[in-house]
Amino acid sequence: MLETALDARVSPETLRKIESGRVATPAFPTIAAIADVLGLSLDAVWAEINQPERGVEPANSGHNARERLAS
Repeated sequence: MLETALDARVSPETLRKIESGRVATPAFPTIAAIADVLGLSLDAVWAEINQPERGVEPANSGHNARERLAS
């Protein structure tokens, strides 16, 4: 985690808070930097956070996607 944080130019504590959900809405540049370090496209990140959860009806998917992004 330390190497990922430093490569993304964020503090390890910030990355830890994002991973644990203590940062409700991480800044876009922070997410973009972390995704880049991890070799993920922003399209892939967006697709992941917008996937409906199992057992959740599509009408609620926007709300749940926001929750996953925040966590």
